[in-house]
Amino acid sequence: MSEIEKMDLKEWLNRITFDEKGLVATVVQDVNDNTVLMLGYMNKQSIKMTLEKKKVTFWSRSRQTYWTKGETSGNFLHLVDLYLDCDGDAILIKAQPSGPTCHTNKRSCFSWQLAKTGMTT
Repeated sequence: MSEIEKMDLKEWLNRITFDEKGLVATVVQDVNDNTVLMLGYMNKQSIKMTLEKKKVTFWSRSRQTYWTKGETSGNFLHLVDLYLDCDGDAILIKAQPSGPTCHTNKRSCFSWQLAKTGMTT
């Protein structure tokens, strides 16, 4: 039996626990090899925009506006699937990237690894 439960959009949206600003943390993962590409924040409208455009769209907390990843660089994240975690407080998006995801021109925003020597206190 699959552990994945499929549901319609209304039910899926109703399960989301948005924070006090109406946002939910969203992790984007490469559909091809499961590399974690980035973390952003979405609200109900950016989720709907993502579904309509099939391009991942976030709410920018710093600029206070919507932005579609790739709108300036051309490196879009093309929507494949959306998942909600068991607590409803995080979204996972599987996407097909059309280029580097990070603004530093790296494939992933998660490219800073703690050295093994830094793990001891």
